[in-house]
Amino acid sequence: MTSGQNSPDSGDLTGGTLQTPLTGGIGGHPKGLNVLFFTEMWERFSYYGMRAILVLFMVAPVVQGGLGFSMETAGTIYGLYTMGVYLTSIPGGLIADKIIGPRKAILLGGIVIAMGHFTMAIPSLFAFYGGMILIVLGTGLLKPNISTMVGRLYAPDDGRRDAGFSIFYMGINVGATLSPLVCGTLAQGAEFKSFLIKMGLPAESSWHFGFAAAGVGMCLGLIHLLVQYKLLDGIGERVKAEPAEKKGPSEEDAKSQGSSSKSFFTADEWRKLGALGLLLIFNTLFWAVYEQGGSSLNVFADRLTNDSLFGFAFPSSWLQALQPVYVILLAPVFSWLWIKLNQRQPSSPAKFALGLFFLSLGILIMVPAALLSAQGKVSALFLVTVYFVETLGELCLSPVGLSTVTKLAPRRFQSLTMGSWFVSSAIGNMMAGQLSTYFKSDSATSMAFLFGGMGVAACAASVLLFLLTPKIRGLMGSVK
Repeated sequence: MTSGQNSPDSGDLTGGTLQTPLTGGIGGHPKGLNVLFFTEMWERFSYYGMRAILVLFMVAPVVQGGLGFSMETAGTIYGLYTMGVYLTSIPGGLIADKIIGPRKAILLGGIVIAMGHFTMAIPSLFAFYGGMILIVLGTGLLKPNISTMVGRLYAPDDGRRDAGFSIFYMGINVGATLSPLVCGTLAQGAEFKSFLIKMGLPAESSWHFGFAAAGVGMCLGLIHLLVQYKLLDGIGERVKAEPAEKKGPSEEDAKSQGSSSKSFFTADEWRKLGALGLLLIFNTLFWAVYEQGGSSLNVFADRLTNDSLFGFAFPSSWLQALQPVYVILLAPVFSWLWIKLNQRQPSSPAKFALGLFFLSLGILIMVPAALLSAQGKVSALFLVTVYFVETLGELCLSPVGLSTVTKLAPRRFQSLTMGSWFVSSAIGNMMAGQLSTYFKSDSATSMAFLFGGMGVAACAASVLLFLLTPKIRGLMGSVK
């Protein structure tokens, strides 16, 4: 299909003609991908910048500007917050599907997110909780709908779809790389604390400058979105009712539904939703372990890791940048690999199983690290390696999962179905927070059992999913 050519099947779910060019964007993808790439990049800058310092701020002593919470309290709040960020994707997707459309939803969501970060910059407990609530509400509007719009850029059978989501995922991680470096330096950096003192401000207020920097990032994303707003014409509007192309159900659907045309979903849609439901369970397990990066592994880095490499010292929050750096380096490789393999590439369920397998290998590396911490701080190379292996798993599962949802979702409920993907992530994040409450930095054996248990659970889930892959592929039908 030539550049700029339009097709009614090219991803437009509004009943009209898709207006955004089908090529001309990053790597020969639609131009709309550029807009969504940079908007999501800055939104993730804001989210991961705040996330990198959130638990550390909560457990830091009051005299150091923190809240002085215990690890149990901080882990619970972290789990509730990260769960809320994804759980609100369901109402956020429904609002976009039925009322304002995805494009307006991401604009409104970005505004609310920015308000939340700037609220957290105010040094008060009320502002701390109020800001998190605003971020949760805003992300619920933005997160599922921007992913849905990426899916709408492509025809259902467009082989670029998985590669497009890998590029989009790389944009997420560009923001996630920069944010811990910026927000972490402002929150923890000794040089910035000295600067604050010279300016007549208390050094312990540095945490709130980190939170404010996250808000600035979201504002940059909003500016870019508004400048490029017209490029999203045709993919960002509310889904209109399906055209009445046929009077009744197909013969297959009639048999499956007792010849009733009033079923909410067709038989094929129910099968695909069943496959998606199974994948959502394993997605939940994945994030329950992976999100230790922002909680237990973050505190391990702060308290039990020698935060220097090759003579260069750095704030512990900088280690939060490792995973997104790996994604930036490896996402093009995975994107190329899936295109190169084409029809020979593993199915989506098999990729999920590989993701869980790499995740289990990564977290198991923390077992010897935990045991060695009984003798003093351990090398940062442990976490460098852990995050690398876990990122291999992330790239097998997360961008593929986003793409799979857009392929399995009923056309009229794409944003809402994408919300269900993020709900499973929400539950996983909540589980991660609860698991982190068992982290005891003063007990090497306890930490080893915690990390080991998570590794064994992830490995068992990987094996189970490999066994279930043929069944899930059958439910998916023609979707790969």
